[in-house]
Amino acid sequence: MSTLALMSTLGRRDGDRSGLGMLVIALLTVLLAVSVLVSIVIGPTGVGLPHLIAYLTGDLAAMDQQNRIILEAVRLPRTGMGLLIGAALGVSGAMMQGLFRNPLADPGIVGVTSGAALAAVIAIVLGPTLLFPLQAFFGEQFLPLMAFLGGLGNTLLLYAIATRNGQTSTTALILSGIAIAAMTGAATGLLIFIADDRALRDITFWSLGSLSGATTAKIVAILPFVAFVLAIIPFVARGLDALILGDAAAFHMGVPVQRLKRLTILAVAAACGATVAAAGSIGFIGIVVPHLLRLAIGPAHRFLLPASALGGAALLLLADTVARTIAAPAELPIGIITAILGAPVFLMLLLGRQGRQAMEGL
Repeated sequence: MSTLALMSTLGRRDGDRSGLGMLVIALLTVLLAVSVLVSIVIGPTGVGLPHLIAYLTGDLAAMDQQNRIILEAVRLPRTGMGLLIGAALGVSGAMMQGLFRNPLADPGIVGVTSGAALAAVIAIVLGPTLLFPLQAFFGEQFLPLMAFLGGLGNTLLLYAIATRNGQTSTTALILSGIAIAAMTGAATGLLIFIADDRALRDITFWSLGSLSGATTAKIVAILPFVAFVLAIIPFVARGLDALILGDAAAFHMGVPVQRLKRLTILAVAAACGATVAAAGSIGFIGIVVPHLLRLAIGPAHRFLLPASALGGAALLLLADTVARTIAAPAELPIGIITAILGAPVFLMLLLGRQGRQAMEGL
């Protein structure tokens, strides 16, 4: 029996997609392993599979110094950071879509992207002048730190605005997010207007996203935030399933709705803020990957969340491989590749029946 036939059979059995969900997770795990291998081996300077095997087995005599340096300083950190960022974006998108009961929701809806973008532009434009003491103190970590604090601070502000008497209104959160995004966008535009040519180049490159600055230090910095959002999957999956029926129904089913909202929003904000700080803005992964998987395996979050993490990581690693090889030795910003891949898929989903229903729910 072919894989497609097996998936169809598993998906039809009494409406239970558990078997299909486990199969998709297994297939995505294999895809991720292949993506990791491709990301490490393929690039402008080829590092052959024998060299990688020799490095992993400790047989350093079988590889030259150049390949070892490429692996340790470039490929392994870049692959590791891409894996973490892709997983964080994928699972964060699935959580936001479940929380807002809308398959077109995105982590940016809670203000992470707009807040991080404003803070990053402030760091780039004012870092050499008004904020020079801070820039000198933090060094290369100044921009990522500012972006992270901007994203997290914006999210906390939105959450405070949308919460009254301990109750967080989803509608108020979305509308407040639109208003805050407009204000931060205006401030960002003003800073871009006064920026010099150097700052404009840095802003453009950062806004399109890239893994080129991957280092072990950045991986260590974002690892706790990504690990946190992945670790809460078992604790929020059942609650997100219940939220499909509405807040009131979920509450009567024993789900602590407000605690679930706080935990999910803060975890997504921290994880996405850290990833945006490390690699800039990378779009569409948080929307397209969870949406496609939901169409394939259904809305059960115990399968959807881990599958989204695996799918997001695999997609980002493959997109990064394309970005650094398609125009070698130059490198395209990875945001261009994810937009080229994701935008057409997103439009098809948007024009479909479920997409129109989702738009009605925004």
